[in-house]
Amino acid sequence: MTDPKITQDFGFATRAIHAGAAPDAATGARNTPIHHSTSYVFDDAEHAASLFNLQTFGFIYSRLTNPTVAVLEERIANLEGGRAACAAGSGHAAQFLVFFTLLEPGDHFVASRNLYGGSITQFGTSFKKLGWHCDFADPLDPETFRAAIKETSKAIFIESVSNPSSVIGDIDAIASIAQEAGIPLIVDNTMATPYLFNPIKYGADIVTHSTTKYLNGHGNSMGGVIVEAGKFDWAQNDKFPSMTSPDDAYHGLTFYETFGDFGFTMRARAVALRDFGPALSPTNAFMTLTGIETLPLRMDRHVANAEAVATWLEDHPAIAWVSYAGLRSSPSFKHKNKYFRQGCGSVFTFGVKGGFDAGIRLVEGCTLLSHLANVGDTRSLILHPASTTHRQLTEKQQIAAGAGPDVVRISVGIETVSDIIADLEQALSKT
Repeated sequence: MTDPKITQDFGFATRAIHAGAAPDAATGARNTPIHHSTSYVFDDAEHAASLFNLQTFGFIYSRLTNPTVAVLEERIANLEGGRAACAAGSGHAAQFLVFFTLLEPGDHFVASRNLYGGSITQFGTSFKKLGWHCDFADPLDPETFRAAIKETSKAIFIESVSNPSSVIGDIDAIASIAQEAGIPLIVDNTMATPYLFNPIKYGADIVTHSTTKYLNGHGNSMGGVIVEAGKFDWAQNDKFPSMTSPDDAYHGLTFYETFGDFGFTMRARAVALRDFGPALSPTNAFMTLTGIETLPLRMDRHVANAEAVATWLEDHPAIAWVSYAGLRSSPSFKHKNKYFRQGCGSVFTFGVKGGFDAGIRLVEGCTLLSHLANVGDTRSLILHPASTTHRQLTEKQQIAAGAGPDVVRISVGIETVSDIIADLEQALSKT
């Protein structure tokens, strides 16, 4: 399926359309086909054995590999400047695959405290049942990451732009702390997309996405992906036996020794994806590939609209504050200028005077903006996190995550910006 001519020398828009894909060899179809097949015929017994032993590459069973999904994996790896990628059924599934590949029971990692509420719950509550432990640090104070690192720490995890509070940390400094500790930096790049920011250029070793959001862009398909930079030395210390020790399931194969700069991706696929099964469907892969083709066009419009809406909200008498890294008033503004020259996405939060009840009245009063739990859609979306996505957290945790009782999250779409503002104006008049 791969067109070898599409390299990093091409522009982003060209790669967003062509990377990983070529006309179908059997039919000449220009779009990547949806391969709705559970399994694939082997040439002979020797071919089957070599596939199962990871001695050759090909398609076995769609829980592990699928031709449509493979095109998506290669395209996202290309756009992120990574070595390889592994897709999963959701962003949370991708995170699980990453940490299962990295951690043993009793291990620890450090994460930004400014994360999507579901990630805070996953890391701080659900992972504990697996014997994995997480402490949270302040992305605006890199030294808090250094202070949180323990002997058992195996990774640092941050969001490039936090959901929902639009916080951007000093990513260079956090990457340096991870390197000094001999552990990988994992960056969730969902809110920025590779069009606005490439974490690997700033020291990320692994990049994750919920492809459900901007990469798909149309609110119609769930998905997640892991991208490996291919630069981390898994053998520099004894922290990563899953990468450097023989694997009994593959006759003593050592993933880092055998696959080198894409060994992490191979283990995430051949062990974690194989055994837990959160595979991405070929239809969702196809829908996401189609969405990515217009990613640069959409992101330009998302950013322009978000900057206009945030500026308008900041001056509105019913609004107490706006947390958007693109505003000069934001503590993240200097980092936005350093890392995000083309803009920092279109998801941000603001505080409504009147608190919890006023926030609920606002989201219920909108007619053009949709009240739902997603971001990154072509449509403008609005949510009250304390009563929805972050409701599992205590009020103290909500405030720490930037999702306190008065907070409203907005995902600014690509509609005519004056219509977005008019809808917010009429809804605010009811608060």
